[in-house]
Amino acid sequence: MKRVLDWLAYAGIAVLVAAIALPFARPEWGSYRGWVMLAGVVLVALSLLVHVGDLRTAFARRSARYGVNAAVMILIVLGITVLLQVVVQRHSARLDLTENRRNSLAPQTIQLLRTLPANVNAVGFFRSDVPTAKRSAEDLLKQYARYSNGKFTWRMADPDREPTLARTYGVETYGTVVLETKAKTEKVLDADEEKLTNGLVKVTREGKRTVYVLQGHGEHDPASSERAGFSEAKAAMERSNYEVKPLVLLREAKVPDDAAEVIVPGPRTDLLAPELDALEAYLGRGGKLLLMLDSPLAQRVQEDALRARLAAYGFEVGNDLVIETSPVGQLFGIREPYVPVVLQYESHPITRDLGGVATIFPIVRSVGAVKTPPAGVNVQVLAKSSPQSWAETDREEITRGRVEQDAKDLKGPVGLAAVATRDKARIVLYGTSNIASNQFLNVQGNRDFFLNSVSWLAEEESQISIRPRETKQTPIFMSGQQAQGVFVLSVIGLPAVALVGLVVSVIRRRAQ
Repeated sequence: MKRVLDWLAYAGIAVLVAAIALPFARPEWGSYRGWVMLAGVVLVALSLLVHVGDLRTAFARRSARYGVNAAVMILIVLGITVLLQVVVQRHSARLDLTENRRNSLAPQTIQLLRTLPANVNAVGFFRSDVPTAKRSAEDLLKQYARYSNGKFTWRMADPDREPTLARTYGVETYGTVVLETKAKTEKVLDADEEKLTNGLVKVTREGKRTVYVLQGHGEHDPASSERAGFSEAKAAMERSNYEVKPLVLLREAKVPDDAAEVIVPGPRTDLLAPELDALEAYLGRGGKLLLMLDSPLAQRVQEDALRARLAAYGFEVGNDLVIETSPVGQLFGIREPYVPVVLQYESHPITRDLGGVATIFPIVRSVGAVKTPPAGVNVQVLAKSSPQSWAETDREEITRGRVEQDAKDLKGPVGLAAVATRDKARIVLYGTSNIASNQFLNVQGNRDFFLNSVSWLAEEESQISIRPRETKQTPIFMSGQQAQGVFVLSVIGLPAVALVGLVVSVIRRRAQ
């Protein structure tokens, strides 16, 4: 009988090891882990019954008393650890030291969660036997719930175990997250922050806002994926729940009534009088306009009539090209003096969260405010070049590639972007259209500067912030054999070594 009870101890230890490895070896059996662990504890406890007398004798020794003291200290440490864990669970704090801060929510996401207009429930459909993807989504959803003041709730569902729920939501692929309010439902196919945040915008916003992009004067094409195209800008606006449409004023004769704003992305030829009148009428009824005017010294541009109309809104647009001699651009790999890098901004909702975020203004002209703005007009510069810059006015020097500052040139800092308001009308003016081109939109803070301008013009200031960045992974690639070796060593090997040491110690004590 005594030998049988000894074998029960070994069996109990084996069962406990199996309980530890069960979630990794058989994730679908995870719900039975507690019962398996209880069985192991019972087997070990039964095996100890036969040694009650031996234990009493052993505890009478001095070494046993030291062992008891050590055990008490271990229990105290474990108790403190459990207490700290409870405190951390209730009052959590995070410090993200990862590259690109991939484990932290972007300011726009946090701002959106704190101002949710309605309760949002999220259901993530993930397979139970793929724990890595599920845990990553759970961590992200926990962060969303943390900042939502109770308005964002979530749960996980296995579509294989809850097929009726998956069919109800029309879920066809694993990894789908469904966001729902009382009025809307939105499916997000990948559980990353950018897609989830854009899904939140769509599910909580009433309808889409329409952005019209002016065409017919050599402007950047929203349908083009070339370096000079605007397809990336169009996609970025659509992800933010804007509907982007082309506008040919030569044919339409007026700005449509459903326009949230109009974008004029770098016209090469001047707008005709009827087009300018249509834009003026649009602004007169509280319209919103984003103008991007390229330097006439860098390429052939004709926009005298347009510049004259802008003077009525307090803008001063230079016939020049900004030269930047500050070495800051070299930190971003910029070698040419025609690409100013902006690190400091004037106070405005568009630039509110851009502090410390660099934006690149390639081949830009000067943009500023007239000394005496017209009555009822408020003009403000948003971004400026460094004090080491100037606005070059000599085309021949630029053509030769040897520019020098002289008395005719405007000394830096030089305005690169500005904003004007008159009654309900709003205008944002860039001295370059390249900032939003496919080549430069995703460089540093350019995308945020552009989308913040779009959101401010559309009177959606809750969308103005630093947007979620694409997650930059730094994975460790292992072969199947290597992964199996890491699993065996960490989950089975190390605990087994500890248990073997414990068994050997017990046997040696009994032999004494």
